[in-house]
Amino acid sequence: MIWDKVSGVYDFFENVYNGKVYNGTGVIAAEELEPCDRVLECACGTGAISVFLAPKCRSLTITDMSKGMLYEAEKKCRRFTNVKVRKADLTNLKVPDGSFDKVVAGNVIHLLDDPEKAVAELVRVCKKGGKVIIPTYINKEKVSAEGATKLIGLLGVDFKREFTLESYKQFFADAGYENVSYKLAEGRMPCAVAVITK
Repeated sequence: MIWDKVSGVYDFFENVYNGKVYNGTGVIAAEELEPCDRVLECACGTGAISVFLAPKCRSLTITDMSKGMLYEAEKKCRRFTNVKVRKADLTNLKVPDGSFDKVVAGNVIHLLDDPEKAVAELVRVCKKGGKVIIPTYINKEKVSAEGATKLIGLLGVDFKREFTLESYKQFFADAGYENVSYKLAEGRMPCAVAVITK
C-alpha cells in the first residue's frame, strides 16, 4: 500500500509544501467539537488532525487502512489518554448507526473511487444532531494545483477528483446534503472544511 511506504516522510512533505494549511485544518476541525463528544476520525493518516481533536473531546477513535499511517498517528497521540487506534475502512465501518457525536475524515474524499458511498457511511455512524466534518484539499490556482498533483503523483498517490471550492459545494448538493457549512484553511493548496449537520 502506497500509504505504508510514504508514512514516515508524509509529515515532512506536507509541512514543507503546505504547512500552514496542514496544521490549520486541524484547528478548524477541532472548533466543531464539544468536551462531551465521542468522536470518530477516519483516514487519520499520521494524526495531523487527531492531535487537535483529542484535547477537545471526551473520546477519539482514530482509524485508517494503512498500518504505517496508524503507527505514526499512534506515536503522535500517545500523550492523550482518550484516544483509541484501530484499522478500519471508512466505506464499511462496522459500527451501529449513530455511534458518534462527531465524525471527521480529512483529505481523503478526492482519493476515493466512490466518495458518495464514503460520505453516506460517515453520516450513517453520526448521531442525529451531530456533525460530519470533511476537510478536502481544493484547487485555488490551476497551475500551482497541477504542480502539486504531479509532485504527489510521483509518490504513487492517485487523485480521483480535483475540487475547487465551488465544485466541492456542488458535490455535496448533488449528493442531497442540504445542511452543510464551509470553512477554508488558506495557503499554498487550500483546504475546504465541509461540515454536515445531521
